[in-house]
Amino acid sequence: MQHRGRDSPDAQLHFRFPQILACRCGTNAFPAHTQIQRIPAVMASLWDDLDSLVNSPSSFSVQNGERGTVKPTATFDAKEDAVSLRKAIEGIGTTEKTLIDILTHRSSAQRQLICDAYQEATGRTLVEDLKGDTNGDFKELLVALVTPPAAFDCHEVMRAMKGCGTTDSILIEIFASRTNEQIKALTEVYLTETEKKLTFDLKTEVSGDFSKALLLLAEGKRDESTTVDSDKAKEDAKTLYDAGEKKWGTDESKFIDILCHRSIPQLRQTLVEYKNISGKSLQQSIEGEMSGELEELLVAVVKCVKSVPAYFAERLYESMKGGGTDESTLNRIMVSRSEIDLLDIRAEFKKLYSYSLHSAIESDCSRNYEKTLIKICGGDDEC
Repeated sequence: MQHRGRDSPDAQLHFRFPQILACRCGTNAFPAHTQIQRIPAVMASLWDDLDSLVNSPSSFSVQNGERGTVKPTATFDAKEDAVSLRKAIEGIGTTEKTLIDILTHRSSAQRQLICDAYQEATGRTLVEDLKGDTNGDFKELLVALVTPPAAFDCHEVMRAMKGCGTTDSILIEIFASRTNEQIKALTEVYLTETEKKLTFDLKTEVSGDFSKALLLLAEGKRDESTTVDSDKAKEDAKTLYDAGEKKWGTDESKFIDILCHRSIPQLRQTLVEYKNISGKSLQQSIEGEMSGELEELLVAVVKCVKSVPAYFAERLYESMKGGGTDESTLNRIMVSRSEIDLLDIRAEFKKLYSYSLHSAIESDCSRNYEKTLIKICGGDDEC
């Protein structure tokens, strides 16, 4: 489904490629093609810049709430919120403003308490009533907000495996970007809801080296040590170089083993050592040596090792560019990162594309769906 937040054809075109023609602060307009030509160079410099990588903060170690846009409400009363939501839903016409204001200004933990209070008061689940009284992308976004994070991740994985064919991009995004704790939580939900192990079902959906790498990540057993062994990083870098750039053909198993097992700090040092040995980044080597889903997965892992916020900024941009909007990706990232690192994602988005995430949403989406996303976004970094 395609959304538009502007009426004029020119305004609609501006954001499709991205590039606001005039900043709200009053700067002069500039040709959109200037930005379009510049963005690939910006992206290249981001993923190739390793100078400050080793000591920069990582979203894998950030505590929930530190860099999020959605915070717990201090004066919180779950029963009072449940009453307000019930009135908004059961009245003549649903009062969407109440739904948006409450659900985007409570933490996920608080929203679960509201769900409990709502069910106790009505005998119905809030999810059921939201599905019955709202529709379209707005409904899907509200349902995502009231779904516990682990269950939401689990349902996205289930959706990726549902039907004919597998949506590999969803599996790649989730398993490349989540911590061990998050992966274990989603697999527990999967086991509870299906009475089967996620890794067992994944084996029937994916194959080859892509399957080997994905299954390793889905086990949630990445080393979590914060200590970096420089000698081991040099050894791994040489192993990767020997398995790829140095030989005819590629030994994918070495890439899979190292990238899916080593800790994030250790991999960051390995990326630096690899560039010292080969003269190019590991991402460049993977892109040159591999193809298909395995390449996409390992590149996503490397990008997340470097910067999870930048990875998600790029994913958000991709979800809103071109002739339509990928609402499921937009919803998934905005909701799942809203209490973790959405502030950092916003900053990276502005750095990469020279306009704000807030402005992109405002121009690409519309009506209550747009209003809800804007509330989650939490601010405009435009000027």
